[in-house]
Amino acid sequence: MVLLSKGRYRVIEAETADQIAHAMALRLRIFPVDAAGPDPYDQQCRHILIEDIATGEVVCTYRLRTVHTAGEVDDTYSARYYGLGALRRFNAPMVELGRFCIDPDRCDGDILRVAWGALTRIVDRDGVGMLFGCASFQGTDAAQHADAFALLHARHEAPVRWRPRVKAPRIFQLASALRGPLDPRRAMAAMPPLLRTYLTMGGWVSDHAVVDEEMGTMHVFTGVEIRAIPPARQRLLRAVAV
Repeated sequence: MVLLSKGRYRVIEAETADQIAHAMALRLRIFPVDAAGPDPYDQQCRHILIEDIATGEVVCTYRLRTVHTAGEVDDTYSARYYGLGALRRFNAPMVELGRFCIDPDRCDGDILRVAWGALTRIVDRDGVGMLFGCASFQGTDAAQHADAFALLHARHEAPVRWRPRVKAPRIFQLASALRGPLDPRRAMAAMPPLLRTYLTMGGWVSDHAVVDEEMGTMHVFTGVEIRAIPPARQRLLRAVAV
């Protein structure tokens, strides 16, 4: 099913095994753990593909799971690593966004914009009140990410009412990264693109990062309340979504 066609790209929701296989082929380049095939969460998700219209090549993919009830929060991928009891009180549908990846050979900002345009359509159509997921930093050495972690602690930690609790066995408290003068520009440059986009929409993160040895990453829980997205950013997203 085509969700959006914009410029040279088309966004589709996978409906066939072949389409999901194409998404998995791209994911495997970014997430080696997917070599074992789809994980149990894949069966519960919708799979979104961004294709180059001219070639049919998949240049981006992500998966979505809509969370309708409080009980479903504890069954999400993110809940493997974070205590999400606070989100059980959220009174609107939520969407967990995961396995987001862009072809590393593509350097086109329009891919990310079109991906978010399609997501905006889904959010508006389904009355979604919050997006959440895990935003990953490559490598498990916290010192590599000190600038980014310090900025996240200083400016972007979750409000207390939604703050995830520690659950994973290996974590790094973001506050530990704040050791000297903070250079916001350098810190933002060190953010993964997906997380950077969340932050420009008023997103927030957990107060700790999880060390994920299986993935070879450190990740933070990330959320954004749709009603809190700045109006100017909402207009930009909907301009892409039309």
